[in-house]
Amino acid sequence: MLIHIAIHRRPKPGKEQFLIDSMHRFGVAMQGQPGLQQVHALKDRRTGALVGLAIWDSEEALMAARPVMAEAIKDDDFEEWEDEPPEVFVLDAV
Repeated sequence: MLIHIAIHRRPKPGKEQFLIDSMHRFGVAMQGQPGLQQVHALKDRRTGALVGLAIWDSEEALMAARPVMAEAIKDDDFEEWEDEPPEVFVLDAV
């Protein structure tokens, strides 16, 4: 199992919905990809951070799906929507 998390901590004022829509497009692109177990777009109640969470069977499955996922957000203007890039984690069970 492999868990991929992207934390978007600082959407720019008035741009949060653009970022949420992008996260949903990214998640939809994952649907049906071999090895995807779950995908979620989440918002932290306390901080307002947006969190993308995906659980994969393996790193190979994630890497094989990357081109489809990248295509889904290729025109998204993240520099316009957030003050800093997301913090990304690729996690293994220990």
